[in-house]
Amino acid sequence: MRIDVLTLFPEFFSGFLQASLLGKAIGKGLLTIELHQIRDWSTNKHHTVDDTPYGGGHGMVMKVEPLVAALEAVARPASRRILLSARGPRLTQARAKELATLPHLVLLCGRYEGVDERVADCIDEEVCIGDYVLSGGEAGALVLIDAVSRLVPGVLGNPGSLETESFSEDLLEYPQYTRPEVFRGKGVPEILLSGNHAAIDEWRREQSIERTRQIRPDLMKDPGEKR
Repeated sequence: MRIDVLTLFPEFFSGFLQASLLGKAIGKGLLTIELHQIRDWSTNKHHTVDDTPYGGGHGMVMKVEPLVAALEAVARPASRRILLSARGPRLTQARAKELATLPHLVLLCGRYEGVDERVADCIDEEVCIGDYVLSGGEAGALVLIDAVSRLVPGVLGNPGSLETESFSEDLLEYPQYTRPEVFRGKGVPEILLSGNHAAIDEWRREQSIERTRQIRPDLMKDPGEKR
């Protein structure tokens, strides 16, 4: 998979892309991630990329010309062009799985008060990572990159772990334990020490359902239904 990121702050991504699973996946050639400075497509001597909004208002708006020029330079016919925006639909695990099947993503990171609305003609969708406002789209792009990249075949060392993660089937993940068996008087549930894998699987599913019911009941079609 290839991901191109259009941003005013390429340095925002440098450490993140070198660390952990992403760094290893890039090193193995499973992922190609390129960063592009939007100002490179500005045509004036000051490399201006923003201006005051028509009709008045607070803040500045990102100009249409450099954004469209950047998108047209980087995107390909098979690219999925995504604007990170507070007004877009929330990113979900299901959407991340869909995006992970695509060969090329182009992520446009908005800044200031937003982007000129005419940029919409050159993007395929907007994505938001939560119901809150950030200083720019860079943090959202990092979240999207991480969520999507780990679903690309070969990126995770143990792909089976994807099957039991939170949101894998509209349930939160069950509690996990490791050594020591007892910590400050609190022990590991006996069922996990039993060696009865069928019983363990059933316990884990019950725990997932109960945890989801308590913390995220909105994820359950029927809170009383064991799916």
